Formats: sequence, C-alpha cells, structure tokens
Amino acid sequence: MQSTFTFSRAFLSSDICDRWLVLLVFSLVVLGLLMVASASIAVATHQFNQPFHYFIRQFVYLVLGILIGSVIIQFSTDEMEKFSGALMGITLILLGLVLLPGVGHVVNGSARWLGVGPLMIQVSEIAKPVVVLYMAGYLVRHHLPVTTTLEGFLKPMGILGVVVVLLLKEPDFGSTVVMLVTVLGMMFLAGMRLRYFLLLVLAVTFSLLVLAVAVPYRLARLTAFINPWATPYGNGYQLTQSLIAFGRGGWFGTGLGNSIQKLFYLPEAHTDFLFAVIAEELGFAGILLVTLLFMFLVFRIFLIARRAQQLRRYFAGLSAYGLGFWIAIQFVVSIGVNCGILPTKGLTLPLVSYGGSSMLANCIGIALLLRIDYESRQQMGGFR
Repeated sequence: MQSTFTFSRAFLSSDICDRWLVLLVFSLVVLGLLMVASASIAVATHQFNQPFHYFIRQFVYLVLGILIGSVIIQFSTDEMEKFSGALMGITLILLGLVLLPGVGHVVNGSARWLGVGPLMIQVSEIAKPVVVLYMAGYLVRHHLPVTTTLEGFLKPMGILGVVVVLLLKEPDFGSTVVMLVTVLGMMFLAGMRLRYFLLLVLAVTFSLLVLAVAVPYRLARLTAFINPWATPYGNGYQLTQSLIAFGRGGWFGTGLGNSIQKLFYLPEAHTDFLFAVIAEELGFAGILLVTLLFMFLVFRIFLIARRAQQLRRYFAGLSAYGLGFWIAIQFVVSIGVNCGILPTKGLTLPLVSYGGSSMLANCIGIALLLRIDYESRQQMGGFR
C-alpha cells in the first residue's frame, strides 16, 4: 500500500483521475445536500426544533464517507480481491446481527440498523459494494466453470442466496432486487452461457414475483401501485402525493423551498421520495438535469470498467461494471417508484437522498472506482 502523501500527490496531478467522474459526483452531492435541506426543514423543525437537523447529519456522513474513501483508495485492486472473501464473511455476520433482538435497531418495522456509537449503520447498504467485490473476485477465479457448467454458476448463487435470505428477514426487498439484478449483469458480462443466464433470469424473476405477492404488505403496495387513486388515503396515499408533486412542478417548478407536498403531505420526502420534491420545486428542468447527471455518471463508470478489461485487469473491470450496475439500477428503481412506474420500495436516490449509510456506501463505491481508474491510467501512461 502506497503512503497517503505519495498517493495523494500523484492522484491530484494532471490526467491521473477521471475529472468528469469527480465533477459529476460533486454535482450530485451538492444538489442532494441542497434538496435534503429544502425537503426536510418542516419535519426537522417539528421533530427536533432544528430546521437543518437532517442536512447537518447528511453532511457529517458525507465527511465520514470521504474519510473512509480516502483510506480505501490507498489499497490496490489486488489487495481488494485478496480480502473480498473476508469482507463478505464479515458482512454476512453483520447482516445476521441486525436480526438479533437487542442488537439490531428496528425502525418502521424493519430491523436493518446497527448502532456504532452515535451513528446508525444500515448494513444492507454497506453490503452492496462488498457483494460486488466478492462476486467480481469469484467470477475471475472460477471463470471457466462459471461460464461453461450449470454447477459452476449455481455455486456463487448459493452465497448470494444467504445474503438474500438475511435481507428478506429484515425485511429489505428493495436492496434484494438491486443486488440480484447487479449480480445478474456481472455474470452476463463474465461470459455465462446464454441458456444458463436466461434460466437464471427466469428463476430470479419468478422468485421476486412470488416474494412480492407472498407477504401482505408487499401485495398491498403492488395493488396500490396499479391504481393508487382507488385508495388515495390508504395504501395509495404516498404515491398519490408524489404524483401531485410532479403535477405541481410543471416545466420549471415552484421554486427552491416552495414545495407544498413536503409540508407533512408526502411521507419520507427527504429520503425515498426526494425526487418528487425535486420535480415539484425544480420542475421538468430539474428532473432532466438529475437524469442527465446520472446517465453521464454511469457512462463514465462503464468507460472505467471497459478500460480496465482492455488492460486484462478482469477483477477491476468486473468490479467497476458491478458498481455501475448498482448505481444505475438503484437510480432507475428510485425514480420509477417516485413516478409511479414501479411499486413503492424503500430505496434512496444514490448520492442525493438523505441516508447516512447510503452516503457511506456511495462514497466507498466512488473510492473503489477512482482506485480502479488510477491503476488503469498508471498502466496506460495517462489518458483523458
């Protein structure tokens, strides 16, 4: 591992990092902090008598995420691959601990959090980059059996199955969907045979559908999603309030801070439904801006992944693709839920919505991408 001083000096030099990636992440984070402050003022004042309570906490988690990322970025991708199995084991233990009475903290009926001093960590968020690293390492080490035999691709699904079971026990259906689709994308890019891949896709799709209708509250959400206006004061309340926010926004919005829906009408306005507040205050222009920022972000991530693979850095390439899939899928699901295109799930908008654990996980993911890009640039002698 390089010294912090040497690495930082090299990293800040010309053409040694993807400046577009840094600029896009910075833009989304600043926009997120601004919108979290706007969306949470009323509820923060009511709950804590401090209008910027959630903004301050989000900023603290951002600083903590940057500090953690600055440590992670010191490790080479070879070291990340070496320790990915151990990290996966620790993550499984932590996912199990949140289910223990008296250990895991229950919020809104879900046991997803562990207390670390004054901080609350949602383990399922931290698990996302860890699963990506573990699967990338496994797919590289066992490339031949995974891509040629049925048994080969079923083995990694066993570990993933344990993660899924633990997530569903919390329950956290949204994170389960994101992880499964991310891993499917990684296995497809690793070269899995098409018939095995299609079989896996069908099995995962069928399983998710069964899980969606097997539990009463998930079935109620699905029913409300199909026709939210049938129960505007019941199961469809959150979605109808979100759609009202979109309708009020128009082309250019009502203006920053002028949302009506955030005033105790739209639940979770600063977290899961922050995109609806963006639509109301910034209008279609704001929606377009956020969408374009995420599209370009994912594009830059996939460029980093492709360059790594071209250099035969297969673990780094698959890891970058996995991180890109994770951000893209969570973005699509989050805005889909806000727009009423997808059933309601508790997923934040990456880098934007309020959520300390989500911010930490996002910072970890960006740090991994910057390290992957840094090593590729070193090997190629620098590129734009």
